[in-house]
Amino acid sequence: MGALVWSPLGMGLLTGRYRKGRIVPDRRMAWVPKHMTDERTLDTVERFALLAEEAGIPLTHMAMAFAVAHPGVTSAIIGPRTMEQLDDLLAGAGTVLGDDVLDRIDEIVPPGTDIGPLDVAYDPPAVTRAALRRRSADERAAA
Repeated sequence: MGALVWSPLGMGLLTGRYRKGRIVPDRRMAWVPKHMTDERTLDTVERFALLAEEAGIPLTHMAMAFAVAHPGVTSAIIGPRTMEQLDDLLAGAGTVLGDDVLDRIDEIVPPGTDIGPLDVAYDPPAVTRAALRRRSADERAAA
């Protein structure tokens, strides 16, 4: 059994499009305006964007690779609206994060932490127990 996770790009927040001090008018702003403008969330996005830049990978690739590095995750739902978005996600399919990047992600948002209190969340043991949250290094590459 595995888990199919949704919104590995955080409703678009981890695409790099929504950044601190930059309002992007789109349908999400009408649907979840507080989520898309929450200061704590946007601060976290900035930290992730910097980490992705330091790691030399696009933020979208880092977010997707993080989602599938968890041992309970068998696949992730993506929702590209354009061919450009799909091409980007497919280009990052082989991205594998090292322990150094995964550890930095955990420092930014410790496992079990909900930085988006406006979201509905469920915290299963595989999220709250560190030993269950990532595949071993040799199991991270896609089959």
